[in-house]
Amino acid sequence: MTQTALRREPDLAPRDLGTVFVTGGSSGLGAAVAAAVGRAGGIPAVLDRVPPADGVAHAQVDLSDSAAAAAAVAELVDRVGPPSAVVTAAGTDACGPLLEVDPQAWERVVRVNLFGTVAVVRACLPYLAQTRGTVVTVSSTLGLRGADAATAYSASKFAIRGFSQALAVEYAGRVGVTCLIPGGMRTAFFDGRDERYKPAPDQDLADPAHTAAAVLTALRQPVGCEIREMLVMASGETSWP
Repeated sequence: MTQTALRREPDLAPRDLGTVFVTGGSSGLGAAVAAAVGRAGGIPAVLDRVPPADGVAHAQVDLSDSAAAAAAVAELVDRVGPPSAVVTAAGTDACGPLLEVDPQAWERVVRVNLFGTVAVVRACLPYLAQTRGTVVTVSSTLGLRGADAATAYSASKFAIRGFSQALAVEYAGRVGVTCLIPGGMRTAFFDGRDERYKPAPDQDLADPAHTAAAVLTALRQPVGCEIREMLVMASGETSWP
């Protein structure tokens, strides 16, 4: 028998989604990801401050509280079983010049976006390591390039990229890690802002369902194959390059 005949063919079959925990899954990108997971045969479970509208299993939690975030993961594990993957789509912002943004509001952005991401991922890792599951963190194009009046948001999103890269090295061969870098999307994220910090009426924004489809691609990679970073945006996006 030749060496070629003995060589094992790689497993190219996409993996089943299983149970996917989604932070911020009640609105915006998180809701789009949860819906996409459900349509694709997976089981979405949501961590958010408000319940999802469609009755998906959820735990209500303020992700600025790391201990509460870990407890919410444990609650969902008891309810729906351990996660096969986690997508950290929750995010918030506090727009304005640094000296005009209340320090507590500024720090809350970092607690939700960065510390909330880390707390949920930390709580999920023991389960993901058992099945070589997947972590998808959510950064932003403002995690590649800073923007005016977005110091808190940019700081948190730059940090998520660094965290994701380090985590991928630490868990190489045990847990897949993908950092999603989306551009602006048509969601309620911009609601309630001062008009100065809202997208222009003619700005090209992505449909969150399209971005969620990219997340599914990352979640379905065969074991041993990982997408480290994904940059997804509308064709007319202005925040990159």
